[in-house]
Amino acid sequence: MGIISRFADIMKSNINALLDRAEDPEKMVDQYLVDLREKLADVKKETAGVIAAETKAKRDAEDAAEKVEKAANSARNALKSGDEDAARKLISEKQRCEALLEGRKQAYDLAHENAEKMRQMYDKLVEDIRELEDRKANIKAKSAAAKAQNKINDITAGMDSTSSLEAFDRMEAKANEAFDKAMAEAELNVKKSDADDLMEKYANTSDTSVEDELAKMKAELGL
Repeated sequence: MGIISRFADIMKSNINALLDRAEDPEKMVDQYLVDLREKLADVKKETAGVIAAETKAKRDAEDAAEKVEKAANSARNALKSGDEDAARKLISEKQRCEALLEGRKQAYDLAHENAEKMRQMYDKLVEDIRELEDRKANIKAKSAAAKAQNKINDITAGMDSTSSLEAFDRMEAKANEAFDKAMAEAELNVKKSDADDLMEKYANTSDTSVEDELAKMKAELGL
């Protein structure tokens, strides 16, 4: 009857409290279901034996009660027949059967109490298993969602959106600066080409002015 001694612990066990304390409810629910099914198998086997003992104790008590009644009736019939010696013997048998009945009643009361405890344990374990089975999918779904959220939290915690934008701004500024420099060089190249063309166009301007001044001097001198 070792399992009877664990009656209080099993009856006081609380699934919700266990799950609340669990660090990983998903693993906890699977392990707890395994434990409950193992307990249920033991309790079922023990319950069958205890109920059988209860049935036998009840039958033994009923047999003893019948013997008491039978001995009492026989003693009355003996007295009615005037046979007091037989009546004394039958009364003595009746008293023996009454003592036997008292012991068997006590045995039956104990067997009945144990059987009731086993029935309660069995019913509670069945109910606990049913409750966990009903909640298992929901617990696993919530646990998976929590793990996914924790991963997202870890990723986002490692990201600094402000510094990322600042880095992008720096790269954009460098690109703009390089573009501005390229455009300035292109503009300078165009101006240089224009100057070269003008120099070529007026390369001989000095010779023309010399001839003009020479002609002017000749005119002044009358030559």
